[in-house]
Parts: sequence; structure tokens; C-alpha cells
Amino acid sequence: MRLYNTLKGFLSSDKKFIFSIRNIFGFCPGNVSLYKLAFLHRSVAIKANGHKISNERLEYLGDAVLSSVVADYLFKKFPYRDEGFLTEMRSKIVSREQLNKLSRKLGLDQFIQSNQDSKNFFRSMQGDAFEAFIGAIYLDQGYNFTKKIIVNRIINVHFDIDNLVNTEVNYKSKLIEWSQKERKEVHFNVVAEVGSGSKKQYVIEIKVEDRILSAGQDFTIKGAEKIAAEKAYMSIQLELSTP
Repeated sequence: MRLYNTLKGFLSSDKKFIFSIRNIFGFCPGNVSLYKLAFLHRSVAIKANGHKISNERLEYLGDAVLSSVVADYLFKKFPYRDEGFLTEMRSKIVSREQLNKLSRKLGLDQFIQSNQDSKNFFRSMQGDAFEAFIGAIYLDQGYNFTKKIIVNRIINVHFDIDNLVNTEVNYKSKLIEWSQKERKEVHFNVVAEVGSGSKKQYVIEIKVEDRILSAGQDFTIKGAEKIAAEKAYMSIQLELSTP
């Protein structure tokens, strides 16, 4: 099958696109249209049968596949670390900022089709395309093949996991910096205590002015604040990327 896809690539009108993918990831696409769709931003969506077709559905799928593979990888690499550590590490790997950088580093950003103005509004466009690309690999080649690509061609090559462990992403500070820049007040409130004794957990709610942005729950107030702050910051980044 791989030989067939390679030979087909030589004859295809999309030869440059196909071999760019082969050079980056070591394989030739089977269903080329899937991969091309992965780079079709919604700003230039194609209308068909009353529906707008873009990479958004593939992005949704790729996000789930990427998250699953990274979770499995971390679970096996760190057999004695708790759920909180694994969740934080996964967030560091699949954060929108990280995926944007990865897309540029791999050269995937050069394939994105969008209108000229969209680059100023959609700050997550490159990372979104990366996730859509993962979705395309999954549909074209299956889960196990996609898993090998993510682990062997992405995580093992482009991430220093040991260094990432010691890299602290302080979302609370990022959130406070944003609020000061926007001249908005942000509040971290303990709104509930769940359980008792050694099992007691705190629920932190984050409000910006009168709007509830997120909530987090953990065994310590600091831990709950970290969880809530990351959710709030990611929510704000998503809003900023959408005009």
C-alpha cells in the first residue's frame, strides 16, 4: 500500500504537496483530499449542498486523537506520577501556543489556505490546522499508524520531555497580566468545599468583573486555582482567536 501511494504521488497533480508530507513525516498520503481539507481554513470554506466545508470537523477529530495518544504516552512514561501531573504535562504538549509553534517548525503553515485578513484574527489557525492534519492521518491510515507518527515523528523529535517537566506554565500570572492589560478585575473565589477530612476538596471560581469564566476543584486551594486559571486563560485565548 505504501509503495502504491508513493507511485501514485509521482503521477499526481499534487506531487509537491504529497512529497512535502513524505519528507516531513515519512509517508505518502492515501486520500490526498483529506489532507488538503485539513488546511482549508473556515475563512475560505467551500459551500456544498447548503453546508460550509472547512477543516473544522477534522480539527475536532484530530484534537481528540492527539489528546488520547499524548495521554497514553505520558501514562506509560511516568507510571508513578498522579493524575494532576499527567494532566499538566499533556496541557504543556497540546497547548494552542505549542501547536502553533510546532506547525510553523514543521512547515505545515505554508499549506494553510485562508483569506488575507484572517491571519490577524485567528491566532490559533496554525495549531488548528495541525490538529486537522492529525485527524486526516487518522482517517486515512488508522489509529495505530497515527499514534506512531505522533510519538516517533513529533514527541520524540520535537519535545524535550524531561525539560518540559521542569517548565512551569503559570496560567494564574498570565490571567492577571491579561486582566491588567484589559483593565478588568479578576477574582479567585472559594465557592465550595467538597468532602471532609483528608478527602476534602476546594472549588475555586474565577470571575472577571461579573462574568464567571471557569471553575476548578482540587485538594488544595492553590491546586484548584491552577486548574481554574488554565481553563479561564484557554477560554480567553479561544475567544481572541474568533472574530
